[in-house]
Amino acid sequence: MRDFGSKTLFEKIWSKHVVSTIEDGPTQLYIDRLYCHEVTSPQAFAGLRERGLKPLRPERIYCMPDHNTPTHDQDKPIADPVSRRQVDALEANAREFGLTYFGMLHPKNGVIHVVGPERGLTLPGMTIVCGDSHTSTHGAMGAIAFGIGTSEVEMVLASQCILQSKPKTMRISVEGTLGKCVTAKDLALYIIAKMTTGGATGYFVEYAGSAVRSLTMEGRLTLCNLSIEMGARGGMIAPDETTFEYLRGREYAPQGEAWDKAVAYWRTLRTDDDAVFDKEITFRAEDVEPMITYGTNPGMGMGITEAIPSRHCERSEAISTRHCERSEAISSSADCFVPRNDAPHDVKSLEYMGFHPGERLLGKPIDYVFLGSCTNGRIEDFRAFASVVRGKKKAPGVTAWLVPGSWLVDKQICDEGLDKILADAGFELRQPGCSACLAMNDDKVPAGKYAVSTSNRNFEGRQGPGARTILASPLTAAAAALTAHITDPRTL
Repeated sequence: MRDFGSKTLFEKIWSKHVVSTIEDGPTQLYIDRLYCHEVTSPQAFAGLRERGLKPLRPERIYCMPDHNTPTHDQDKPIADPVSRRQVDALEANAREFGLTYFGMLHPKNGVIHVVGPERGLTLPGMTIVCGDSHTSTHGAMGAIAFGIGTSEVEMVLASQCILQSKPKTMRISVEGTLGKCVTAKDLALYIIAKMTTGGATGYFVEYAGSAVRSLTMEGRLTLCNLSIEMGARGGMIAPDETTFEYLRGREYAPQGEAWDKAVAYWRTLRTDDDAVFDKEITFRAEDVEPMITYGTNPGMGMGITEAIPSRHCERSEAISTRHCERSEAISSSADCFVPRNDAPHDVKSLEYMGFHPGERLLGKPIDYVFLGSCTNGRIEDFRAFASVVRGKKKAPGVTAWLVPGSWLVDKQICDEGLDKILADAGFELRQPGCSACLAMNDDKVPAGKYAVSTSNRNFEGRQGPGARTILASPLTAAAAALTAHITDPRTL
C-alpha cells in the first residue's frame, strides 16, 4: 500500500518553497534564483520604477545579454539599433537596481542557460525562473526551473515570489543503452516525436531510468532543455554523483564544510520509492537512432534512416504507459504518440520545408550548419563536433556557424586544442551568444536555405525569414558540414 507521506522529487522541492496557498487558486512560491536577459526584462524593470519599488533580494538575481548579442566584433557597438537598445537597457537597469551584470566580453557572459550551471549558480533543490521558455534546462541539476512572462519577472523582482498553479507530475523513464552516435539530443527529439508537442502539457516531467542516469551532466542539460517542446512546464533529473562531480569546485557552488552539508541535503532529493506520479511513460534506449526533424515543430522528428510519415496515428510499440491511482483514464486518442501528418498544419509544414510524405532525407543537400545555443553550445558538444571533423575538411559551399555557449566554453575549446582541429578542417569559431537559434541577431539563415541546426526549435522563420531548419545533434551536424547533405554520422 502506498505511503501517502511519500513524495516525488518535484513535490519535495515544491513543498519546501511554498509561502502560502490560495484556496482554489495558485500557490505563492519562493524563488531562489532569477535570471534576466535583455529581451523579456525591460518592461519588468519599468514596472518597478513606476511603482517606486526595488528588487527584494538583489543578490539572487543575475543579468546578462545573450539573444541580441552579435557573435563577431563584440568589442564594437552593436550595429542593429533595436538589439543595441535592448542590450544597453539591461545594463542600465542592472546598474540602477544594483544587480549582478555580466555584459558582452565579460568572462562570465554567455547564453544564460549555459552560464548558470557551468558557474555553479544553478544548484540542486533550487527554484529557478527566467523570462525564457528554455529555463527548463536547469532542471537537469535537480531543480524546479521554468520560464515565465515579463509581468511575472516583475513579480519576482519585487517580491522574490511568484504565483503558480501546481502542475501535475509525469515520470519518463528510458531504460537500456543508447546506441552508437546516439546522443542526449537524439533522445530528446525521439521522446518529443513520440509524445507530440502537446503530450506533456500541464505536467512537470522527471526523467529517470538507466539510460538517463548514464548521461553526462551536459547531456542531461540538453534533455531537460527540450522538455518545453512537448508542452511540459519543465523537466528535471534527480541529482547524483554525476551532478556532484560536475558542481564540485564551481565558482558559485558551496565550498569546504558548506559543500559537505549541501551534498548531504542534495542526496535526499530523489523520488521516494513508493511515490506516485500522475502519469508514467517508458521508452527503450535501443529504439533510438540519430534523429532529424522534417517539419516546422520539434515533434515532427524521425530516425535519420526513416522516411517522412504519411497518414497514420499508430500506437508505437516503443512506448508503454502506466496509469497511477491519481491518473484519469486516458482515451485512445491520447495514447497516440506518433505525430499525425494528415493534419492541415502538417501539410503546410511540409510545403514550407519542400518535403513530401514518404521521402527519405538522407542525402538531402543542405546549405548551413549551426552548432550552438542553450541546447548544444557546451564544451561536450564541441568535443563531439570536433571528433567527427578531425582530419577532414568542411564541404565547399556549406556555411558553418560554430558558436560557444559562453566565454568559459570558448576558453575550454582553446585549452583543449579543439580550435586548431576545427580550423584545420576549415571551420571558424564565433563569439558567444544565442546566434542562429533565433533571428534576433545578425546570424540569420537566408530564405529557402536548409540549415542543420543543433538548436531547439524549427518553427517557420525561427532562424530567419523563410529559413528551413532541420534539428539534429552535434554529431549529425558535423556529418552534414563535411558532406553538404544530410548524413548518418554512424557512417563516418
